[in-house]
Amino acid sequence: MGGIFLTMDRAKLKKATIIYLVILALVSVANGLSNDVFSNYFKEVYSTTTFQRGAVEFPRELPGLLLYITISALSFLGDIRISIIAHFLCAAGIIVLGFVTPVFGIMLIFLFINSMGMHLFLPLNDSIAMSLIDGENAGRKMGRFKGVSTAFTMLASLLVFFGFRIGFFSFGSNIKVFFLISGLCALAASALSAVLYKTAGNVKQNSDRKFKLVFRREYRYYYIMAITWGVQKQIMAVFAPWVLIQLLFKKADTIAILGMAGAFAGIFFIPALGRWIDRLGLKKMMYADALSFILVYIAYGVLSSGFYTGKFSTVGLPIVLTFILFILDRMSMQMSIIRTLYLRSIAVSPQDITPTLSLGISMDHLVSISSALLGGIVWEAWGPQYVFFLAALLSLANLAVAKLAVIPSPEKCPE
Repeated sequence: MGGIFLTMDRAKLKKATIIYLVILALVSVANGLSNDVFSNYFKEVYSTTTFQRGAVEFPRELPGLLLYITISALSFLGDIRISIIAHFLCAAGIIVLGFVTPVFGIMLIFLFINSMGMHLFLPLNDSIAMSLIDGENAGRKMGRFKGVSTAFTMLASLLVFFGFRIGFFSFGSNIKVFFLISGLCALAASALSAVLYKTAGNVKQNSDRKFKLVFRREYRYYYIMAITWGVQKQIMAVFAPWVLIQLLFKKADTIAILGMAGAFAGIFFIPALGRWIDRLGLKKMMYADALSFILVYIAYGVLSSGFYTGKFSTVGLPIVLTFILFILDRMSMQMSIIRTLYLRSIAVSPQDITPTLSLGISMDHLVSISSALLGGIVWEAWGPQYVFFLAALLSLANLAVAKLAVIPSPEKCPE
């Protein structure tokens, strides 16, 4: 399904790129007003424990585990039409939660629907973006797409911060306005995806090609990175904010302003990351990616241990350092473009990219569901620090991949 825009003149390509940038902006706002407040939502509305917080990730991450099957079943539609469905599902699930506060079990059903939409778009996000890249400076161009997403993620964090501070947003209200705005943005993204499809109407879509399982020995290091990313992502999404919520008793506005700081830094970091990839090469950046996770998680483990045992004060330097780590953690999520560009560089065929991205996401969700449940058990039984220390230990696999991976020269990369 790779290579959506196979033959397109420059004017049409530019129009398609602009439309897609707006879609990314809408998706970023939608996710920022839903996905980024879920931890506080679970805590304040349903009073979840740490173990329950980890268990909630099963319905949230199950769509990712099923992603390869779902994408396979819908492959006849082509990437853009699948994205229309993805954004609609995302909107449907979150709009219901905006109007009602159902019992916990029913809430998980709508959470699953919303998550299915978000996960469907994950491989399409990178696949469509790479289809709009024509040859040179791939890192810089991917950085541009990620930069737009990051800028509008910051806007969403700003809305969350002021919304909760002035009382316009509230977990205690009957109608969750932030969820409704999220749903409307997702609906707009769905409509614009239909426009994008019409713009690319004269371009051959690969909808007539069966979406086959692609599992190649050449992609083994990408699979390893996908698996380790599954654990790293869960630590970032679940347990890093849970340190602030459970141990430091921080509310949604604090999480939002830290997310905003991370997004603001990301506006400059992501384009710079793209330039560094082009200048230094993927191999060196793979080392940087691995080391960043190891160092951040060791530091998180030390600080969370101090808060958990009462050795560290919840004011002053320790909490400032925790805030800084949270921001760095959010920024490190953007390093995913390194893995995407690595896959692009080693792809045997352009048609392998979307299936392999989908398989990689299913792999990472298999371990992320397990790590969320295991992390909740480890936190409750031995303390939060061991969750982060285990994640740092696993991240050593990324260092091994950085050493062993062979990066082809740019001219050998499939277009």
